Amino acid sequence: MKKLIANGYLWALMLIMYSPIFIILIFSFTDAKALGSWHGFTIDLYANLFKGEAGPSLNSAILTTFIVAFVSAILSTVLGSLAAIGIYNMRPAQRRMMNFVNQIPMINPDIITGISIFLLFVALGLPRGYVSVTCAHVAFCMPYVVLSVMPRLMKMNPNLYEAAIDLGATPFIALRKVIFPELKPGMLSGFILALTLSIDDFAVTLFTKGSDGINTISTFIYNDARKGGLTPELRPLFSIIFITILVLLIILNLRTAKQTANKK
Repeated sequence: MKKLIANGYLWALMLIMYSPIFIILIFSFTDAKALGSWHGFTIDLYANLFKGEAGPSLNSAILTTFIVAFVSAILSTVLGSLAAIGIYNMRPAQRRMMNFVNQIPMINPDIITGISIFLLFVALGLPRGYVSVTCAHVAFCMPYVVLSVMPRLMKMNPNLYEAAIDLGATPFIALRKVIFPELKPGMLSGFILALTLSIDDFAVTLFTKGSDGINTISTFIYNDARKGGLTPELRPLFSIIFITILVLLIILNLRTAKQTANKK
């Protein structure tokens, strides 16, 4: 009976979490403007999305979102991995302190991070636009990369770097040929996490995008909802993003499980 109740609770929790996503997936195959109305099965919304007929504002928001997401994810992965290596090589007390400091931005509400970065840009007199949004995304994504890479560093043989140096490798070559391959799974996890966080972000983007007219998907949805509704082509867009992230996570987990099994 306890096992039955526990399983029922888990399935109910999963249903509550994923039922809104499945509803969007289902209604992405009808051209009804209002979510909940079914006008028959069609892929017209997908066709409009891929043909760019959803409107110039949405097309621009999609392009901006993915440019900012990929650039900030790459920068976050590189800088976060280097920061994790630096933290790992500190003394234990300093390492604990830096790990604590690294966790603060993750616990901090996004709106506080957004306002803080906004005030920083204003104080420095920096213009707001693509660059400011990208820098802000790097700032709040990088701690997650550090958190993803650090466990790989703890598992790595600490003598590998010294062995590479003793065999004639320069510090940069040792980092690129020895350290980074060992950290690759953690870096890949951090990259995917940074990518999804950047695509998902709203508060930080809203405060740092300025008034130049740039929008990401999240700020476009905010402006669209204030007009009294949501563009129907957003439903297939959400579905594609969800399925893509799901497939990436499945592939990543399968590769990790295979590598673990091979090591055993």
